[in-house]
Amino acid sequence: MDGAQLIDFHGKSPRVHPDAFVAPGARLIGDIEIGPEASIWYNCVLRGDVNRIRIGARTNIQDGTVLHVDSPRPGHEAGHPTLIGEEVLIGHMAMVHGCILHDRAFVGLGSIVMDGCEIESDAMLAAGAMLTPGKTIPRGQLWAGRPAKFVRELGEAELAGMRAGVAHYVALAAMHRAALSR
Repeated sequence: MDGAQLIDFHGKSPRVHPDAFVAPGARLIGDIEIGPEASIWYNCVLRGDVNRIRIGARTNIQDGTVLHVDSPRPGHEAGHPTLIGEEVLIGHMAMVHGCILHDRAFVGLGSIVMDGCEIESDAMLAAGAMLTPGKTIPRGQLWAGRPAKFVRELGEAELAGMRAGVAHYVALAAMHRAALSR
């Protein structure tokens, strides 16, 4: 984690599993927990300052992505944490804010996921799409557009490709860790 910044905020410190990869230039602030073999890539910002962020095993957050949370407030005392399951793929330059991404969800590069949204397991938000507040992408569906709408059901080849992407990023993170340690 040389070159990454882990910043305490209001008594909360980022907790990173020793088997996770956090690239130089990444900033992790506050109440964040990252699971084993997860990867947080170059120049990502994860800001758990007013709520919590949880990232499961083998999930990857690709370069330049921003993760934030929604504050608790009257009428919505819990706010919206950002809860990301295992084996989730989040593409470059995505914005993920106060939402739930279930195991094996996919967020395409440059897309936006807003407060109160859920992307269920084996579901995909296409590149450049915007999932507006409170929407849910059901299991096995592809949504695209701004605002995002249902496009079609995902096929087995696409689901297999997502699983292969997870394995690819776990291996790639190990190679980057080795290159940085030289």
